[in-house]
Amino acid sequence: MALSRSGHRGEDGCMVDFVEPASNIQRSSQARLSRAARAENRAAFLADAGANGFVPSASVEVRFEQADAGVAQHLAIAEGAEVTVRERVLRADGQAVQLSVSRLSRELTRGTAIEDVETGPGGTYARLEEAGHRLGSFVEHVGARLPTPAEAALLHLSEGTPVLTVTRVAHGEDGSPLEINDMVLAADRYQLSYAWPAD
Repeated sequence: MALSRSGHRGEDGCMVDFVEPASNIQRSSQARLSRAARAENRAAFLADAGANGFVPSASVEVRFEQADAGVAQHLAIAEGAEVTVRERVLRADGQAVQLSVSRLSRELTRGTAIEDVETGPGGTYARLEEAGHRLGSFVEHVGARLPTPAEAALLHLSEGTPVLTVTRVAHGEDGSPLEINDMVLAADRYQLSYAWPAD
């Protein structure tokens, strides 16, 4: 994969160079979270990056925390309830392109591989369904903003480059929220594509 360079001057006046992919990752909504994709162990990001000619990789950290008011509202749990947090840095050809933080009620994850770094084939959603929580729908909220300093450093963004934000909530067949996933994507390395029937 060809790479291109960009840069800006740091606070000390020295040039800071970043190496960026010359092409974007197309993130297509169609079938990326389907049961068929999970059965084939085609994780959404891995499939997106691979389809665009990148070699995908990820680093994962798992921790536990208390739900703040926003998380509690999204997950329909009490504020302060324990949640499992899966924080990931997703890379294409070794270049960080997406930050992703999933949160699920610990009531759903306790005793499952969701609390392990390696969740196994099909990932978190496959483990939820194995535990009896069948997925019914997903909702995504998309936005854009400037990155925080920490996000810019992790994603190696040149000055002034915005990020795309995607907040996805996964719901069970009964409508109950199962997971909230907050994603930050390098805007200069992504194209978001959504498809739906006209009927």
